[in-house]
Amino acid sequence: MKKLYSSQRTRWLYIISIIFLCLMTIGLWRSSQLLEKPKIDEEQKPIAITLSSGAIEPIPLVRKLDERKVDLGRNLFNEPKLSKDNTISCASCHHLDAGGADPKRFSLGINDAVGVVNTPTVFNSEFNFKMHWSGVVTTLEEQIDKPVYSERVMASSWPEIVSKLQKLPEYTSVFAKIYPDGLNSDNIKNAIATYERSLYTPNARFDRFLRGEQNALTEEEKEGYRRFKAYGCVSCHQGINIGANLFQNFGLFGNYFEDRGNITKADLGRFNVTGNEEDRYKFRVSSLRNIEKTPPYFHDGTAETLEEAVMLMGKYQLGRQLSDQDIELIVKFLKTLTGEYQGKPL
Repeated sequence: MKKLYSSQRTRWLYIISIIFLCLMTIGLWRSSQLLEKPKIDEEQKPIAITLSSGAIEPIPLVRKLDERKVDLGRNLFNEPKLSKDNTISCASCHHLDAGGADPKRFSLGINDAVGVVNTPTVFNSEFNFKMHWSGVVTTLEEQIDKPVYSERVMASSWPEIVSKLQKLPEYTSVFAKIYPDGLNSDNIKNAIATYERSLYTPNARFDRFLRGEQNALTEEEKEGYRRFKAYGCVSCHQGINIGANLFQNFGLFGNYFEDRGNITKADLGRFNVTGNEEDRYKFRVSSLRNIEKTPPYFHDGTAETLEEAVMLMGKYQLGRQLSDQDIELIVKFLKTLTGEYQGKPL
């Protein structure tokens, strides 16, 4: 009897061991698949992408804003008297005809002072979770303080600006009509921020696609989106602004800054704000909306073309050597993210 019991127990232990080994083998195989480059069949037909297949949201078609503040803010956005020597306005660095950014690598401020980071776009900035590459401030109103006080941009102050504008009846009268307390620094910032909130670009072809218009994209553009997701780009570039909603280290797979050389203080990114070592080389992920309109790319403006930017992102953020076809298709998708401003394509 004992021999029979022992024999059965041995048999069950043997079976359990076999099952355990099989599960371990499957687990190791699945892990290896995750580490491999996504298997993308070049001959494969583009797959259908459903509305629930991604984490990207379309921009609302209509925004309700106080048009009086928008008009006042527009004038202030283009007002050089915000700078110490009356030469630099917000529009000097944020060109609406260049995607709301600056086509130069670094913008020029007062006395031709050269900036230290590439100027990000002002379009859709309301949807950013933080402002500036380092995420130093949270709201558009807070952001305005930075260029006003910066010695490289406007080198001014609010008392000086208010004093200048109070001498201009065209401003004092309008402020008095809109704001109970008239012309002051808080109301100047509110007006400019309201105008900036009007700089949203809805109805990109990809937004139309997300709303159900399948023919808004070509098959190649849909395939580019599929690869954008397959490679994991969407893990950082998602949400309503297709980015700009989290921080990420620049150089997850490889030392970008060592390879580029000439590391500057601006390259330290969010570390300059927090002082935490884990934030060294960490930046706010940029929005991909209207990305084809805003070269050069990255905080340092080193990537001159969208193709180069995608290649470098693949290398340093994904650890992938993207093929020419990968890059071409992903760029085709990225160009569908260009929206409309005031009803016209950007």
